[in-house]
Amino acid sequence: MRVARVAVPLALAGLATTGVVAFAVPGSDAQTAVPAPATSVPDGAALREQPVSRDLQRTPSPTPVVTPSPTPTPSPTVAPTTKPTTRPATTKKATEKPAGPTAEQQAAHPKVSGSLWSTDELNIRTDPSKKADVVTVVPAATKLSVTSVRRDGYRLVVFKGEGRWVTAQYLSEKKPKVAASDAGGVTNAPCGKGSAMERGLTPDAVLVHRTVCARFPQVSSFGGTRGGGGFHGSGQAVDCMISDSTAGWALARWVRAHARELGVSEVIYSQKIWTVQRSGEGWRSMSDRGSATANHYDHVHVSVYGHWAA
Repeated sequence: MRVARVAVPLALAGLATTGVVAFAVPGSDAQTAVPAPATSVPDGAALREQPVSRDLQRTPSPTPVVTPSPTPTPSPTVAPTTKPTTRPATTKKATEKPAGPTAEQQAAHPKVSGSLWSTDELNIRTDPSKKADVVTVVPAATKLSVTSVRRDGYRLVVFKGEGRWVTAQYLSEKKPKVAASDAGGVTNAPCGKGSAMERGLTPDAVLVHRTVCARFPQVSSFGGTRGGGGFHGSGQAVDCMISDSTAGWALARWVRAHARELGVSEVIYSQKIWTVQRSGEGWRSMSDRGSATANHYDHVHVSVYGHWAA
């Protein structure tokens, strides 16, 4: 076998340490692996021969520390101030008026300033209100001592030495004319048509029966007490049966005008009602009750207090 000596480049020296070097010999048909002579290489030399990257020799630059940027503190959101649509009310010191005297205080010390006449029957009340108690009722053309005090449509008067209240619109400086038929006429003489119907009646009801009997001969009959409740049941009502409406209204108005002398509290005729308690409202309409009798078209109904006139 022919051994050829071939110069091995320095780059292949590192492979010699393994003991095998492979190379091709010109003219040979095959590549022959020629074992390389084992050569001892000092450790230091081996290290010098090893390829060293320049990057490894460099002192590594310190990894830059990324300082996180501080999160910006958000600016506080200021809610928009709503502009008032209206101008604020200007505070002013309230001027309080001193409270005036009450109706009770005014009535306690009344001072008469003059006199006036009643133009119609007039309720004498304890207070200036429709709900106040009625002390009595005075007929038309009654002269009353009045004060200058007015309150809620009422006038303070002095009646029998005490302060009382009347509706101011029914007072006049001139004495009103009173029809001759309206003057007096109250009587307690027994009725010529009989007194059987007076059984069970109160004194005021008896007085109404006797007076109407004497003044209105057009009345055909009278009704008094009957079973059931109401004014008739207690003997406080009289029915005056009358067919002529003209005579009927004359009777109703006359009794109303003399309510105080007769002790009358209410009058009903032709589906109309008048009461002492609501005298200032005049005749008031009533609801339909069905028949002519129930609606008081054929009679005048008179209710009384009982013992007022007596």
